[in-house]
Amino acid sequence: MARLSRSGLSPLTRYSASLKIALFGGTILFSSLAVADEVLKAGIVPASDPSQVPAAAKLRKDTVIAGISEPQGIFNPYFFVNGWDENVTNVIFSRLIDWDSQGKLVPGLAESWKVSDDGKIYTIKLRPGLTFSDGSPLTADDIAFTLSVLYDPKYDGDTDITLAHIAGGDEYKAGKADSISGLKVLDPLTLQVTTTQPGATTLQKIGGPVLSKAYYGKEYQRGNLDYLRTLHGKPLGNGPYIYDKYLPGQEIRFHANSHYWRGTPPTARFIYRVTNPSTNFQLFQTGDTDYDAFTSRPDDIEQLKLLGFANINLYGSSDYSKVEFNLHRPALKDAKVRQALIYGLDRQKLIDVVYQGYGSVAIEPIAPISWAYNAQDVNPYQYDANKAKQLLDEAGWKVAADGIRVKDGKRLELGLLVSKKVLNDALIPIAKENYRQIGVLLKPQVVDFNALMSLRKTGNYDLASFSTSTLNDPHDGVWDFYSSEAKLQGYHNAEVDKLITAGNATLDIEQRKPIYHRLYQVLAEDPPVILLGNRQILSASSARVTGFKPDIYNGLTGSLPDVKVVN
Repeated sequence: MARLSRSGLSPLTRYSASLKIALFGGTILFSSLAVADEVLKAGIVPASDPSQVPAAAKLRKDTVIAGISEPQGIFNPYFFVNGWDENVTNVIFSRLIDWDSQGKLVPGLAESWKVSDDGKIYTIKLRPGLTFSDGSPLTADDIAFTLSVLYDPKYDGDTDITLAHIAGGDEYKAGKADSISGLKVLDPLTLQVTTTQPGATTLQKIGGPVLSKAYYGKEYQRGNLDYLRTLHGKPLGNGPYIYDKYLPGQEIRFHANSHYWRGTPPTARFIYRVTNPSTNFQLFQTGDTDYDAFTSRPDDIEQLKLLGFANINLYGSSDYSKVEFNLHRPALKDAKVRQALIYGLDRQKLIDVVYQGYGSVAIEPIAPISWAYNAQDVNPYQYDANKAKQLLDEAGWKVAADGIRVKDGKRLELGLLVSKKVLNDALIPIAKENYRQIGVLLKPQVVDFNALMSLRKTGNYDLASFSTSTLNDPHDGVWDFYSSEAKLQGYHNAEVDKLITAGNATLDIEQRKPIYHRLYQVLAEDPPVILLGNRQILSASSARVTGFKPDIYNGLTGSLPDVKVVN
C-alpha cells in the first residue's frame, strides 16, 4: 500500500553535524559524521574489492540469501495485506504482463496482447508450453478462473478488479449470473476480455499472476473463500522459485523451479532472511545475507563502501510515505485541523534527518519520477507553526492553561500508530515537539507492522504512519482516497471520486495529466493524509553473486532468475 520543496540543506552539502531529539524522556542521536562530500549518483557502484567477501558467504555454493522485513505468511498474490508477503509471492508467481525498468508493460507469461481500437476488448495470447511448478499445464482457463475469483462476492483482497470494468463482472458478483460474460476462452492459449469502458490500468489489472484452477479451484465455491485461505501457506505458482518452508521470524525457503518459463534459475536455492534496520548491516557484513536494502543516507553508503565486497545500487522510488488521518474521529473531520497538522510538522527536518540528501518532502501522492508529477500549482505546505496555530484557532480549538488546545471540553490529543523503522524513529520526536508547540498532544504507539495494520483495520486509531507499495501508475497512488476504498478512514470527497475515475478512463497520457494535476490540488485542499517523503532506494549485493539489478518497478525479484553465485 509518493513536491519537491527543498529548503535547508542542499543535496551537495557536506554533513557534519549531529542532531539530538528527545524521545520518551531519552535521546536519539542522529549523527551525520561528514562521511560524504556529495550525494551518490543513481546507478550501480561495483564492489571495490571482491576478495573481501566473508568466508561464511563463500561456503554457500548453491544458495543466495536476501533480507526481508516482517512477512505475515499469506503467500497468495491476491490475498496478502502486507507488502513483504508480496515480495514472497513475486518469487513464487509470474505475471501475465510484466514491467520493464522504465515502467513500460512488457510480455511475461503472455506472449502478446491486442487492444481493440475502442480500448474495450483485450485479446491475450499465452506462450506455448507454460506449466505451473508441479508440471501441470497453464492455460487460458486458469486466467479466466483467476479473474473470476477476484469478482467473488466475498473477495476482500487488495486487487480491485472492478477497475477493469469487465463486462458481466458486476452481475456475477451480485449473483445474477453464473459466469462472467466478458471472459471468453478462445482456445487453450487465448483469452478475450471484453470491458464496458477503456481503462488506463486495465492491462495491469488483468495481467497479474495466474492461479491454477486445478489446484486453487479444487474445492472452491463462489461466495466461500475458506478453501483458498487454507492454501495461503501452501502456494502453487509458476515463478522462478518454488516455496518450501516459512519459519516465522526467521526465514522463508525456496528452491529453483525447473518448469519456469524462462528456464531453471542458475541458483538452486533462494532464502529470504528476516532482518530489520538494527540487524541488516551486520548480517550483510558477516556474509549471512547476500542482498538487502538500507536507508539511503551518507553513513550507510560509506559503511557499505568500506566493506569492499558490496555492489551498491541506488535508484529513485515510486512510492511515498504518509501519515493517514482517521476521519471518523470528530477532531479530524475538520479540514482546517488536518491542514494545521500538515503545516505544523517540519517535514523538511524529518527528511533531512532520515535521508540526508537522498529524499525529498512529498507534496503529491506520486513520486517526482512520474509523468503525472507537477507540484507547481499545489500547496507545498511548507512548515509554518503560526499558520497551523491560526487554523486551529479558526477551527475553535483554544489553548488551555497547560498549552494543549481544548474544544467543547475535549483536549486535542491524538494517537499515532507507527511501526519500527528508521523514518518513524525520527518522526516520533519531531512530531511530538512540533505538535506540542501548536497545542496538540501526540501519543505515539510503536508496534510491529502486522500489528499496525490489524489495529488500523479495527478503526481504533487517530493517525497511522506507513508507506505505499510500488506505484506503477498515478492511479495507484490515489485509489485509496476513492470513497468506496476509504471507508475505513472515513474519507469522502465527490470531486476526488470524479477525478480519480476520469484519470483512469483514458489511456492517453496527455489527456490524463491535467486530470491528475487538478486531483492533486483538491487533495491538498481536503487532505486525507500527511504526505511525508519520497526516497531513493539503497540496496547492496555481495560480490559473490551477479545478476542483481533491482529497479523501481520490479525490486529484486525481477532480476532473481538471472542471479548466479560466482565466488
